[in-house]
Amino acid sequence: MADTRKSKTDDAFVCVGMITAPHGVRGAVRVKSYTVDPDNLVGYGPLFDAKGQAKFKLSPVGHVRDQLIAKIDGVNDRDAAERLRGTKLYVPRTALPETEDEDEFYLADLVGLKAHHVDGSLFGTVRGVADFGAGDVIEIALEEVRGKVVVLPFTKEVVPDVVLSERKLVVNPPEGLLQEEEGPGNRTRRPGSSRKDSQADRDSDAVTADAVGAETATGSGKEA
Repeated sequence: MADTRKSKTDDAFVCVGMITAPHGVRGAVRVKSYTVDPDNLVGYGPLFDAKGQAKFKLSPVGHVRDQLIAKIDGVNDRDAAERLRGTKLYVPRTALPETEDEDEFYLADLVGLKAHHVDGSLFGTVRGVADFGAGDVIEIALEEVRGKVVVLPFTKEVVPDVVLSERKLVVNPPEGLLQEEEGPGNRTRRPGSSRKDSQADRDSDAVTADAVGAETATGSGKEA
């Protein structure tokens, strides 16, 4: 589900990366960035921990595979870097650039929206968006079946409309979805054209795949 936290001042925070390991002996760390360009991670200013309290100022020093190598102010040896392993890095939602038209949005903003069926009936509430390797999917807690969550492909065909101003989206679930029993997750996927991807959506992580320790945010949005 989406990983959107709040600080003591109730400002929403969005996860944009995670420290995965120390690098070398002088306090550098490897960072998995959830932005399209890993270097964008340092462009939002100071990053915060999940509680919105600890502040991290990153200085990029290189790359290894798909990860950023960075120095953090005050972290000067490997032991200190090791203690940060697994730390998720957040930015205030307000640090992300604003979208410019109605069809642009951050996936972080979808969490909590009411999902209405194309016939107008209330379908459920959005719990999160994730990508398990076969494209973005949206998790919805059903209104009529308490405790049941369905997973729909996040495509224009299945999610034809998102209306942030009304805190809702419209879904057209694949036929037979609710009759399929695949456990509480019901992770049904169907092929379809993906919604437009862009850098701004990816740079807002509010979309997580905690099962594999990866968090991404992709969808329709403004390029940063």
